[in-house]
Amino acid sequence: MTIKERYAGVLEYFMRTQPNPTTELVYNNPFEILVAVILSAQCTDKRVNMVTPALFRAYPTPQAMAAASVDDILQYVKSVSYPNSKAQHLHDMSAMLVEQFGGIVPDTMERLTSLPGVGRKTANVMLGLVFGKAAIAVDTHVFRVANRLGLAHGKTPLEVEKTLTRHIAPELRFKAHHWILLHGRYVCKAIRPDCLNCSLTHWCKHYSSKQ
Repeated sequence: MTIKERYAGVLEYFMRTQPNPTTELVYNNPFEILVAVILSAQCTDKRVNMVTPALFRAYPTPQAMAAASVDDILQYVKSVSYPNSKAQHLHDMSAMLVEQFGGIVPDTMERLTSLPGVGRKTANVMLGLVFGKAAIAVDTHVFRVANRLGLAHGKTPLEVEKTLTRHIAPELRFKAHHWILLHGRYVCKAIRPDCLNCSLTHWCKHYSSKQ
């Protein structure tokens, strides 16, 4: 099977079965989703969605969050992973939004990654989800599934991102991020991939290597 055939089969399946994938994080504006994505690092979306309603009521704007103390923010996010560092990131990110960007979430990779707590993955989520740009965010799920399927053979998230970008049309790139992520979350799990109930085994390099 060629790499072109593998991509065609996988993408056709996802387009047919999940034409409009989206994030499972709950948000109402760019600032809220930026906060939610920062909180979601190494944490489930379910847990983040439990935390953010009260957090957003207390600090609905970058100005409000920047004016709060780190300890105050920590009280709202203490049930997520790495709460101390994330509370600090949220405070510092909000302060930088206010001081350097007029309280507006920026729309470029360079400016987004200048914000505390925002790496390339988070920036790509923002670029695709909020600004409609052709971005592929590679988190642990996307990294794992892309390598297992044989869509990429990268040793780093950036290598996987570059390979996926090269093979996926711009208009499908952010959808592909969601498709691969959700497949990793619910089917192609890290410890026990559910190959018996996976519809992608025909195109999966990992599965074929076990046969």
